[in-house]
Amino acid sequence: MRWLVECRNAIRWGNSLKVDLFKSRYLGYLILLGIITSLSVGLLLFLIDPNIKSPMDGVWSAWVTMTHVGFGDAVPVSFFGRLLSAGLILVGLVFFSLLTALVSVALLGKNMGALGGSMRRIEREADDIQTEEDRILSELIRLRERMEALEKQLSLLTGQEPVKPTTPVSKNGN
Repeated sequence: MRWLVECRNAIRWGNSLKVDLFKSRYLGYLILLGIITSLSVGLLLFLIDPNIKSPMDGVWSAWVTMTHVGFGDAVPVSFFGRLLSAGLILVGLVFFSLLTALVSVALLGKNMGALGGSMRRIEREADDIQTEEDRILSELIRLRERMEALEKQLSLLTGQEPVKPTTPVSKNGN
């Protein structure tokens, strides 16, 4: 019975991830770009390579090359066909890297709301602490000025030199 609950939770999580992924317009752009790339390179392979016998073989070869499956049933044999396929391998790496990044963003995006709330709370607390620290430093400066004025008055009454402070207090913390 426990495994049914786990399966249900996994399905819910998968559906939630699917919704988050399809909310991203970049996933659609990436898929469209992949389709356009495989179609155009496939047609180019058909035109320049003698081993690619039909446009569909070219598209199949481009798709298999771009996805790094490498079935080997439709392989370019000409120099330019191989050069084009080598470039397609690099493009496929970029596409899969971007797809991985999009999935990562969708997975991490779920936790960013909670993290953002915590960060805002911490920033408010830090601002409150800074405000309180500034208030305390201002009060210390005011007290120091008052004490110096009192020492000056006392020195005038007694005829002694006022005592010089050893550590000055300033607002910038020096």
